[in-house]
Amino acid sequence: MSISWILLLAALLFFLQHKLMGRWGFRGLQIDRKFDRAHAHAGEDMLMIETIMNRKLLPIPWLRLEATLSTGLRFGQMNNLEVSTGSLFQNHRSLFTLMPYTRIVRRHHVHCARRGWYKLETVAAAMGDLIGMQAASKTHRLHVELLVYPRLVQPEDVPILSSRWQGDVIVRRWMVPDPFLVSGVREYRFGDTMNSIHWKATARTGRLQVYNREFTADPRLVIVVNSQVTEEMWDAVTDPELVEKGLSYAATLADYAISQGVPVGFGYNGWRLDAPGVPVYCAPEGGAQQLDYLFETMAKLAISCARSCEDFLQQLLEEETSPVDIFLLTAYISEGMHERIEELEDAGHTVSLVPLRHELIESLESLEVKTSNAVSS
Repeated sequence: MSISWILLLAALLFFLQHKLMGRWGFRGLQIDRKFDRAHAHAGEDMLMIETIMNRKLLPIPWLRLEATLSTGLRFGQMNNLEVSTGSLFQNHRSLFTLMPYTRIVRRHHVHCARRGWYKLETVAAAMGDLIGMQAASKTHRLHVELLVYPRLVQPEDVPILSSRWQGDVIVRRWMVPDPFLVSGVREYRFGDTMNSIHWKATARTGRLQVYNREFTADPRLVIVVNSQVTEEMWDAVTDPELVEKGLSYAATLADYAISQGVPVGFGYNGWRLDAPGVPVYCAPEGGAQQLDYLFETMAKLAISCARSCEDFLQQLLEEETSPVDIFLLTAYISEGMHERIEELEDAGHTVSLVPLRHELIESLESLEVKTSNAVSS
């Protein structure tokens, strides 16, 4: 056989195997990625499980997988894994060889560095023939989500300036009324004891009156995070890490309060990633489901500003008609915010401030002096 026929036959075999890989290479190929948990807190570690199956007789000489992920998830070092990292995203590239009816399972150690809502939507796959040339490429669709909740700190590390929500406030309303806490009198109702009768009020009104025993507490807590770093800031948040610190404090307070049986709500003058432009407000509720919902909401928040904190507090004043305890986590206090806080307290609410900067204490003192001088003049 002449050399020309050998070359022609080799070219024909190359062409056939290249076409075969291009047409049948992805048949019976399954690529799956999932996390071992659906959610975690920032700072925790977890696993991403990657499964690749070749369910056919035709081997795959080489398979390259590429995916783009956020830098908020940090992957540990691994053989056969190349990671190119930028400021916001990282590119993962791995190379495999699969024999017929073979399954490969790899477990990637992942560190949840930042709060967020992470999605694995696509994986770009390319495979080659026997001599190393790329024969086909395809984008595999995935539906994998991971919620990374804000980082939890110790409750005592939250710098509360005015902590009225302490001590007796955690006594549940459905337990017993406080016999030493009296707020006026009321008419007798069936079931009231004889020692609760207010005889002087009864003689004065001519109708049976009893002491109105208040409960030590019926707390409902609303945690508000102000995404405005300064009063002049609008739309783009100039210090995202400061807002992240506020969300970390908010998650810690919510976790502690709900563990004590206190209903907790949440407010944020930015928006969720799945509802752009709409400020966030969750009414106070209790229980583990409410805590999960609050954590999920915090994980999906965009570092954004949809409304000024002053307007958000005004909206809170209109929505909450019954008294609540408010924790306001903010980096500053403006005169307008100070006025809204006073209106909230006049309506029966209590407001405790959690500074996101140490300078907030000085600004509060100067604002109080300025307000008192204005009143006296």
